[in-house]
Amino acid sequence: MTQPSTDNNAIRPFQVHIPEKEIIELRRRINATRWPEKETVEDQSQGVQLATIQELARYWANDYDWRKVEAKINAMPHFITEIDSLDIHFIHVRSKHENAMPIVIAHGWPGSIFEQMKLIEPLTNPTAFGGSAADAFHVVIPSMPGYGFSGKPSTTGWDPKRIASAYGELMTRLGYTKYVAHGGDWGAIVVDFMGVQEPKGLIGLHTNMAGVIPSDVDAAIWSGNPLPSGLSDEEKKACAQVLENKFAYASMMGTRPQTLTGLVDSPIGLATFMLDHDWKSLALIARSFAGVKEGLTRDDVLDNISLFWFTNSGISASRIYWENGKAGISFFGIKGVNLPVAVSVYPDELYEAPKSWAEKAYPNLIHYNKLPKGGHFAAWEQPEFVTSELRAAFKTLR
Repeated sequence: MTQPSTDNNAIRPFQVHIPEKEIIELRRRINATRWPEKETVEDQSQGVQLATIQELARYWANDYDWRKVEAKINAMPHFITEIDSLDIHFIHVRSKHENAMPIVIAHGWPGSIFEQMKLIEPLTNPTAFGGSAADAFHVVIPSMPGYGFSGKPSTTGWDPKRIASAYGELMTRLGYTKYVAHGGDWGAIVVDFMGVQEPKGLIGLHTNMAGVIPSDVDAAIWSGNPLPSGLSDEEKKACAQVLENKFAYASMMGTRPQTLTGLVDSPIGLATFMLDHDWKSLALIARSFAGVKEGLTRDDVLDNISLFWFTNSGISASRIYWENGKAGISFFGIKGVNLPVAVSVYPDELYEAPKSWAEKAYPNLIHYNKLPKGGHFAAWEQPEFVTSELRAAFKTLR
């Protein structure tokens, strides 16, 4: 729900209220799921295991409370503004500390604002979370085009470069003349391109999915050709990590996103597809639905999936893979950033970016650190680590 405006540049307050009939319909559809037979293996090598998704369905239909998370959403200041003829939704929380540094935080797929919301309080109110006033940030978290409460593009062209340009315009529109950017997954690619574009006011960026793979190595990985000679053991390990993530979902969304109509028709079809991003994240989520308290909770997972369901964004969110393919953009390759860059490496990321590559990809590397725990959705899984990394990364840029 937003306030209409005749000014295309207006920033309109936003709140959400999902009609009760839609929640009832979601539960009906979950309970009407037609299940496949159990997988014929004892591990997740065939995909999301039946026991995991059936427990998710049981909890979603019977115990999960959307109204609880809806109240959490509406407790924060949300806005919508039109940029490049598309509505962009964003959270904007200003710190009470006078010299706070503005930061735009970018999510990816199958993420959303929920991925990054755990960072808001520690970043804006550091004195309550083990920091000092000098660590404070003003936080802006946009929903990517086609995701959540942002508009769904009706024409082609919304690739990561265009999203980067829109985020730069957003920060300018908010009046920020000096700011930094952080991202993971698609958000990491978007902020890399913000670094390439160097919009007025951007002084540095932080990534937890660094784009550092040299072009010849990147080409060999995706073509299946032998790797170039002379790679260190750490660099060979990074290549092997990329290869072990099959990226079946990316292939489908990158070539035939409209075929995935089941994602907007079946909540369990949507949930199963979203869980199977990478094997380490899937294993973590499976453990959470098996009762293990670690990283993500069952509610964390279902908050995100429910947002996709209620906003009917299963396909609109998928199209960025198609757009990226048309633009010929490498997921993990070097983009050409010259601004100051900070890199955090988590052991369960899609690949652990070697420092040797990071130093070449980012000639102005100001921070590089390997963390002891965490994976692809670092802000969601390990917000304390991400908070400490952002404080350390940008300390010299304040």
